[in-house]
Amino acid sequence: MLQGIGPWEILLIFLALLLMFGAKRIPEIARGLGKGVTEFKNALQDVKSGIEAPPEDPPASPPPGQTASSSTPSKENSKG
Repeated sequence: MLQGIGPWEILLIFLALLLMFGAKRIPEIARGLGKGVTEFKNALQDVKSGIEAPPEDPPASPPPGQTASSSTPSKENSKG
């Protein structure tokens, strides 16, 4: 991945970042970048586990022709 980048190029990039952001901001930026990478990895694992998990059974439905409200007697029908 870093085949074309040598130690001098890394040093030059670091010095450019130091000049752009200052010595106090670099640790804050690195911390934020680390948290972002960690959150991305956690989200990736959640997606993978969601894809690999077996599907859950759907909730039981009443038999055809019967609704949930007709399965329990209502007060109006019991008066008569």
